[in-house]
Formats: sequence, structure tokens, C-alpha cells
Amino acid sequence: MKTIKLILLGAPGAGKGTQASVLSEKYNIPTISTGALIREAIAKETPLGISAKTYTDAGALVPDEVVIGMIRERLSQPDCAGGFILDGFPRTVPQAKALEKMGVAVTDVISIEVPDEVIQKRMGGRRVCKTCGATFHVEYNPSLAGDMCPCGGMLTVRSDDEPAVVASRLATYHSITEPLKAYYAEKGLLKIVQGQEQIADTTALTLAALAD
Repeated sequence: MKTIKLILLGAPGAGKGTQASVLSEKYNIPTISTGALIREAIAKETPLGISAKTYTDAGALVPDEVVIGMIRERLSQPDCAGGFILDGFPRTVPQAKALEKMGVAVTDVISIEVPDEVIQKRMGGRRVCKTCGATFHVEYNPSLAGDMCPCGGMLTVRSDDEPAVVASRLATYHSITEPLKAYYAEKGLLKIVQGQEQIADTTALTLAALAD
């Protein structure tokens, strides 16, 4: 079996995190999420975490050099020797070039494609219990208690699932991150997977793309 060093691309809500979790378990390789790295570094108060906190506290994006530093540190850990999955990095072509300068030889880049209107429907229909944190969807996974959670808590829409926020996040993805598809296509690394309604169907297509 080849060593998989995978980058997962896709718009917010396309299902990257779900597929990353499945692939991580199947291939026994770690998933590296920049969001998780930043939160962990801030919690541990590492030098990079302290630097990142000054930006997150101000509501600003963490600069490339800080994020790249965190990725460099994480990829140097022993558990990455047998492969890894990058979810949320790189977000831009400059970040992709920085990854190459680190000497990281990516084996596969998979873009999970889901139409914007489907993503807006997925995220707009998501509901979270304010009491227990359980997640539901008005169409795909409705609560048995209607507008309430079975625990008795109230179901709410997360702030980042509000239609205007979703539309803004999608616009940012298309303008800043989507150019990575052309970048990696030129290198012969890009594979397109059409996201399906059922998670298992998307997984089957993703596994087939990795086997090519």
C-alpha cells in the first residue's frame, strides 16, 4: 500500500471533515486540521499559540507564517511518517508553495465538489441543542421532539450556519481557495470527487480516487 499524503479540498460544508475522519481510521494516519492545531497551540500556550492568540482575540486571520510554522511542527511528529491528511491547509496558492518549500511531497489532492445551493441547504437546515450540544437537521436528521431536542433543550441555528454567513464563506472559498484546484491539476495531483447525498457513497468515490 502506498504512503498517502493527502490534501482534501472542498467548500465549507462539502464534507471534508467527515471524509477525513473515515480515511484517517481506514489508513491509520492522522488528520491535520489547521483549526484544531491553532486551538491546541493556544490552549497549550506554545510560542506559536501565543502569537496566534493575539490575532484570534482581535478577530483577525492568523497569518500564513504562524499557520505554516504550526504545520511544519506537526508534520515533523513521528505519527506523520506513514502518511497524513491535511484538512484546511493549504487554503491559498502561497501556502501550497510554502508546503513544497518544506519538502513535503503530497501524493494526492482530492476536491470534494458539492454545489453551493446544496451546501446552503445542508448548513441552513442544521440545528444544535443549546443544552446538550446534539446536532440535528430539519430534513436529513430531524429531532423526534420537533423544534426541541429529546433532552428538552431548545434547538438553535449556529451563527456560522446563518444564510448570510454561509454565502460569505462560500464566496471566500471560491475566490481564495478554489484556485488551488488549477495549481494541483497542473502538477497532475488533482482528483475530483462529486459529493453524494449519502456519506458512504462519497467515501466509496474518494477511496476509488485514491486507488487510481
